[in-house]
Amino acid sequence: MQRIQNFTNSDRYRAAIHDLIPGGAHTYSKGDDQFPALAPAAISHGKDGWVWDIDGNKFLDCSMGLTSVSLGHAYQPVVDRVIEEVRRGVNFQRPSYLEKEMAEQFLALIPFHDMVKFAKNGSTVTTAAVKLARAYTGRDLVAFPHDHPFYSYDDWFISQRECHRGIPEPIRQLSVTYKADDIESLRALFAKYPGQIACVISEPEKQMGIPEGYLQQAIDLAHREGALYVADEMVTGYKTALPGSITKYGAEPDMACWGKGIANGFSFTALTGKKEVMELGGIRRTGEEKVFLISTTHGGETHGIAAGLATIKEFTTRDVLGHNQGMGDYFLQTLNEVIASRGMQDYIDLWQSNWMPTFVFKNNQGEIDNGMRTLMLQEMIARGVLFQGIFIPCFTHTREDVQFFASAFDDSITTFKKALDEGYEKYLVGEPTKNVFRKYL
Repeated sequence: MQRIQNFTNSDRYRAAIHDLIPGGAHTYSKGDDQFPALAPAAISHGKDGWVWDIDGNKFLDCSMGLTSVSLGHAYQPVVDRVIEEVRRGVNFQRPSYLEKEMAEQFLALIPFHDMVKFAKNGSTVTTAAVKLARAYTGRDLVAFPHDHPFYSYDDWFISQRECHRGIPEPIRQLSVTYKADDIESLRALFAKYPGQIACVISEPEKQMGIPEGYLQQAIDLAHREGALYVADEMVTGYKTALPGSITKYGAEPDMACWGKGIANGFSFTALTGKKEVMELGGIRRTGEEKVFLISTTHGGETHGIAAGLATIKEFTTRDVLGHNQGMGDYFLQTLNEVIASRGMQDYIDLWQSNWMPTFVFKNNQGEIDNGMRTLMLQEMIARGVLFQGIFIPCFTHTREDVQFFASAFDDSITTFKKALDEGYEKYLVGEPTKNVFRKYL
């Protein structure tokens, strides 16, 4: 296969950007330390399931805007609806009429939730859910799995990561953690902090799935202990089901947080919940102490809501979910065959999730190895696949795209196999990628 070697403009970009933007990007997972040295530093544009970098190199996009692009880049029906609203104005002194339309349509997807609040990013709505739970229960502690990757950039979450510098110790003590999808671990946490936990917040499922009946068991346990349960559907929303895993499993959390794929990459997120909880953030209960919930100047911008409405229309009038999951099934089948044909089953794991296939790379001792992973990223990028270890199917991905990925993966394994014997250091240019939540730079 032809190898991409020209990153001249990317190298210039990298040399300048860290003097202008702390971290070089506005999302840590997009930063230079998350990619091999031989990788595009910035994207020029995208179309469907592909992107072009600032050197003109074309790549198959695997992460699709950190899982936020569910239909495809520059997807025409969404773009058309956004342009229509942009021409009418995007922000006003009073709410746009679209806010009612979106509230009705979004809540229609979640029959057991009654109210919704909009925002522009996921951290805003997860933090709002935590605040409501504390107000509703009169308790201080928030519980979440220590082995799920990300819930918020706010202190209640980051305080439990390695990089908690800048967060006072008293705030750190307000968050407690347990082992994900383990009902006994959650039960032990409630026993350790009786009557103190305001809410449990967790992603409803990961790519590996969850134990049968776990989600409803966790919700029931929280309720027996006097706590609320919040489902964070940022990643699972519009991927596992419509709108997400809580409807897939028929579970009824008190609140749920939504974002990423619900507006095809546009900045639009939502908090939904039961009326008795959500109403605490309202202004109709005269005489009650007020809960200052979410108040964002840009939360009701018309173009983000328009993108969300257009995305709902596509998902409800076309079989987007069926296509995306079917593409995921085809991806798993195809890549499992490649891995088996190259005898790599002991060194490359592929989690069998049709909504987010995920790879794990190991060294010749069978241990998970970030150097080997980074080498595989480098080799895939050189072959025209912008790869970080996952594949997010979108509505405009095709079987030909999957075959392109598979061909690049098969070709990259040749170098990977050499590195198993000789060490990745011989083949990797630069340093391995680093953990976003590391304590030291």
